[in-house]
Amino acid sequence: MKYFAYFILILFSFSCAQKTEHSEIEISPVPMVDIQAELDAIEETRAAFQLAIKEKRYGDLAQYSTDDFIGVSPGSVEWLEYKREREQKLGMFSYDSIRMRPQETVIVSDSVAYDFGTSSVFYTNSEGESVELFDTFLVILKKDKKDGIWKIHREVASAIIE
Repeated sequence: MKYFAYFILILFSFSCAQKTEHSEIEISPVPMVDIQAELDAIEETRAAFQLAIKEKRYGDLAQYSTDDFIGVSPGSVEWLEYKREREQKLGMFSYDSIRMRPQETVIVSDSVAYDFGTSSVFYTNSEGESVELFDTFLVILKKDKKDGIWKIHREVASAIIE
């Protein structure tokens, strides 16, 4: 047992005498986000989206959303009537125009933002009358890594206007 204690003491002495190497952690700099440039880019996307609807370029709308986009429409009587008409007679997407009025746009990071506001959607019903629908929306936007364009990722809308 005496030799074992000497052995441990010698082993401990050698292990403590060895010089330890400190590995340095490399911290890559966080890219600075130009908030105003990103807000301007989101506004460009919003304007292009609204123009595509006004010009009835419905086939172009997919370029303004992520591939895994999920949206929840308002559930009021007026919105449900629009949905019913759209499914029966008007085609899959049939807004005449949309006017978005953002109240708050926040850049969360270099690739995520959210947009909160109200909008008016206009469509022509089966009687040929122009109908205006109102909603409050909250949209999560993601910046596409391939083309650098902000796109709608999630949308939740309510017929209650605040």
